[in-house]
Amino acid sequence: MGNGRGGKPGKKCQDGENAPPAEENPEGGGWKAARTWVAGIVGAVLVAAIGAVFTAWLGSRGTDVIDRVSGAPPVTIGHVAVDTDDRDIALREPVTDPEERRILLGAHTTDDERQALLTRRRAAVIDWMNITVVLVGNRSSMRIVDLKPRIVARESVSDGAYLKAASGSGEVGTVELRADLDKAAPRFVTAKDPGVRYFSTKQIDLTRDERVTLSMTISGTEAYYEFDLLATVLAEERAEQLVINGPGGGPFRLTGGSGTYRSFSTTSSLGGWAPMPAAEACELFPKTRKC
Repeated sequence: MGNGRGGKPGKKCQDGENAPPAEENPEGGGWKAARTWVAGIVGAVLVAAIGAVFTAWLGSRGTDVIDRVSGAPPVTIGHVAVDTDDRDIALREPVTDPEERRILLGAHTTDDERQALLTRRRAAVIDWMNITVVLVGNRSSMRIVDLKPRIVARESVSDGAYLKAASGSGEVGTVELRADLDKAAPRFVTAKDPGVRYFSTKQIDLTRDERVTLSMTISGTEAYYEFDLLATVLAEERAEQLVINGPGGGPFRLTGGSGTYRSFSTTSSLGGWAPMPAAEACELFPKTRKC
């Protein structure tokens, strides 16, 4: 019997069925597998090498670059505090609102309520204040080359209300740096060398996560001052400035003393303040009206 039209006789298996065509091995199959294996090894070595180089770079200068690109400052502010213990305070205006008087004089007022009232009334420490600032390095190497008070507001001394501290004002404690806001260009000096600017002869070097604590006495008797602290920091040959504000995020406040005030309060043993007896007010401020 003849084969189908156009067909050729196929190779028969023993059982008579046509056998499948023989599968041909691709040319160079063994060398291709070897090349793939070698490429994988080389790739792994390159990845490991690049990873080691990146790790070394990240550990030395890479973190600085990342921080700079992200906008992180070379120095961060770890802590800011104003020492108001035993310090008399003056307000710009007397406290006449009933709710505010309750907060000022109330024994059950919370510290947050009282602090909010003092902030609204622009409470200022009288004559001098102690400020503590902790700065933390945020680069592998940086230097604080200058720090100075920057006055943002200057007005007449506060005479609205006088809040006397529990034990009155004492003498200034021993501190590292001092500045007088009454001078035309306030700069920090030391008690031992008050005629020389501290940062004209000294700088403060920090590394990453290293801390420095600055204890400063700021004085001002001729006016009411609102101010911040302006630090100039040198990192990688680039100078940047850092503004240091008060504990609540607003400016520091300091005022000179007044010859008289429109209201007087003294610290209450129950908390807050209490109206000051007229005799005590007249003894402290003889020029007071009705004395």
